[in-house]
Amino acid sequence: MKTLHGRAAFLVSVLLGLSLTVPVLAGEVMKPPKNYPLRDLVIIVPYGTGGGSDQVSRNMAAAIKPFVSVPVRVVNQPGEGGRAAIPGFVAGSARGYTILQHTDDIATLYASGKIKQNPAVDWTPLAIVQVTFSQLYIRPGDTRFSDWRSFLAYAKARPNKILVASVGRKGSMERINMLKLEQALGFKTKQVSYDNPAERYAALTGGKVDALFEQPGDVRAFLQANRIKSILTLLKKRPPAFAEVPSLADVGANFEPLLRFRGFYVRNDVPEDRRQYLEWLFAQGFASEAFQAFNRDRYMLADSHYGTSAARELLSDVVAYYQRVYRELGLTK
Repeated sequence: MKTLHGRAAFLVSVLLGLSLTVPVLAGEVMKPPKNYPLRDLVIIVPYGTGGGSDQVSRNMAAAIKPFVSVPVRVVNQPGEGGRAAIPGFVAGSARGYTILQHTDDIATLYASGKIKQNPAVDWTPLAIVQVTFSQLYIRPGDTRFSDWRSFLAYAKARPNKILVASVGRKGSMERINMLKLEQALGFKTKQVSYDNPAERYAALTGGKVDALFEQPGDVRAFLQANRIKSILTLLKKRPPAFAEVPSLADVGANFEPLLRFRGFYVRNDVPEDRRQYLEWLFAQGFASEAFQAFNRDRYMLADSHYGTSAARELLSDVVAYYQRVYRELGLTK
């Protein structure tokens, strides 16, 4: 059996080793099923406006709109760390008009027992369309610390006093990455969760917290406006876009970080012809020039695409990984 470190390395290598080609489905032409769609397609976002999930959903909605004859609406239903939107999705219509967007957190919610539906089995992933990394950010001009080295020294001298804003609840990708970082380098922080991205970012810029754990594409505008500053990239090596920011290898943190990915789902009982059409539709959106440019602009690690079959396999691997992590950390039995 693979070690915990080995399993994490496997998952990261899968995500980083994706082909840079557009999906095969994007080269095909598919007619919509008879009498479908006849009304709006609705994409449910389980987080607030302005964050990565909201951005990818609105850009995907715009990308697929030229291929359908009905409006594509995006509806935000934040709350409970990404859980609040799920009951309505599960209890909704099976006719293929409601699509749930979610992140890799959907695997952690199931693995930790927060939801009963296994996204790899009980739902149908239409596409995973983004893979990216995380960073730690501070306020420029903070007189207590100005870079990773001074931040770490300050945090070590004040165990559990540094407040770090994130979307992460206990057991999330954010919390697991922060736990591994703290264990590797011998410091402790206090995590503060915000479901609403605007509140999360305002917490840092307004001085309510000391640091922010987030993905760079989500806070691109804040970085460009010099309202926040990245001090650590949670990758083994520095990506070209952040060549001046230290990576895990630079600071001596020897672990494989977990990555953020985002995808779109429908219920399993959606008719197969409609499911296939939606998979094709999202492949068209992903392959569009506008969406490709959006992904590049948001620092995506791999401009690649998982259709239904590949997404199920990835989700199964990620669920199994988190189940093992939680047992080893004592978070579940």
